[in-house]
Amino acid sequence: MTQPSIIAIVGATGTGKTALSLEVARLLAARGHHAEIVNADAMQLYRGMNIGTAKLSEAERAEFPHHMFDVLDVTAEAAVADYQKQTRTVIEEIFSRGNIPVLVGGSGLYVSSVLFDFEFPGHDLAIRARLEKELEERGIRVLYRRMMEKAPDAAARIDQQNARRVVRALEVIEITGDTAALGTLPEEPVYWCPTQLWGVREDRDVLTTRLDERVLGMWRDGLLDEVRELIPQGIERGVTARRAIGYSQVLAQLAGEVSEAEAIEQTQALTRRYARRQVSWFKRYADMHWLEAGNSANAQTISSASVT
Repeated sequence: MTQPSIIAIVGATGTGKTALSLEVARLLAARGHHAEIVNADAMQLYRGMNIGTAKLSEAERAEFPHHMFDVLDVTAEAAVADYQKQTRTVIEEIFSRGNIPVLVGGSGLYVSSVLFDFEFPGHDLAIRARLEKELEERGIRVLYRRMMEKAPDAAARIDQQNARRVVRALEVIEITGDTAALGTLPEEPVYWCPTQLWGVREDRDVLTTRLDERVLGMWRDGLLDEVRELIPQGIERGVTARRAIGYSQVLAQLAGEVSEAEAIEQTQALTRRYARRQVSWFKRYADMHWLEAGNSANAQTISSASVT
């Protein structure tokens, strides 16, 4: 390599990013270069949330160093500003060892926070408490409508059911008075350090079928038991974890609020919607090199472009 670069492999859930990252690392190793994999999936930060996030097992991760997995308790609130700081430190350490960081994931804001010059506004606990009280008393629709009025472009990129994101956006608007401060991809992003961007994409119909089957597989693989084990650890109190797709629906199923069929159907619908939002986010990356999911040449293409 002429200069150290991050290899970023991104795209919608279910497109095979994880398997591709391992294959790239193997090919780099064959050329005498050591790769270390860095997680950019917000839910894979949580300990114990494995089946519902399609996380590699510890044994599968043993082949190469993996970072930013299992770093949060389910009671912790995920904060992208903290993730940015921690992950950049990890990447700098990988570079210091002469190795190649491979950033892998589909959480658009988390990916962007690492790759581009992002500055996050601070917090105002009084504003946050007031907004959360209003959320509890009046519901998410009232707050989301306010956000649509104040920052329609940003609101369009946030899931209106994601109460945490809506509250945070309104908090930032009140703190800064600037809708441009809302943690979205800058119109002209500046890289934090040299980066190769690789996006994995799949035909929508194919991906929809795969995601629906993937959700069914999570129930078959024991997602209910996984959530049961997380309840004593406090997942029901978790600001972020309890709202994760699949986990929220299982909690509702275990509480008798929905049937298993309803929980699965809701999870499938939310997963499909999330994948569409991921595709929309990554389409805005001007320097993206797109790869078709499942192409056996993808890893060779990435590894060949990354080293000489």
